[in-house]
Amino acid sequence: QVQLVESGGGLVQPGGSLRLSCAASGSILRAMGWYRQAPGKQRELVASITYDDITNYADSVKGRFTISRDNAKKTVFLQMNNLKPEDTAVYYCHALSFGKVNYWGQGTQVTVSS
Repeated sequence: QVQLVESGGGLVQPGGSLRLSCAASGSILRAMGWYRQAPGKQRELVASITYDDITNYADSVKGRFTISRDNAKKTVFLQMNNLKPEDTAVYYCHALSFGKVNYWGQGTQVTVSS
């Protein structure tokens, strides 16, 4: 069983930065990443990273967000720069095990507003 604990959300002004962290318990994971869900919208992939550091980003965040991973500590980070109001959402940590089981964190609120 894997548990994901997120931290780092909050309120930031447009153009600001935030760093999200997600720590996983249990076994090493095949991939980890972040999804987000804004009010009235579907949950969408923000960024993901595999065990061997292959990354994938949503077009809307390319060049502004960077995902990284510490395999030894089973932690994934999302550095978010130049934040925009449309980045406002609940951000969920996601993990995929080598057995192809999906795990989700509880979510952390990110609000971009002046």
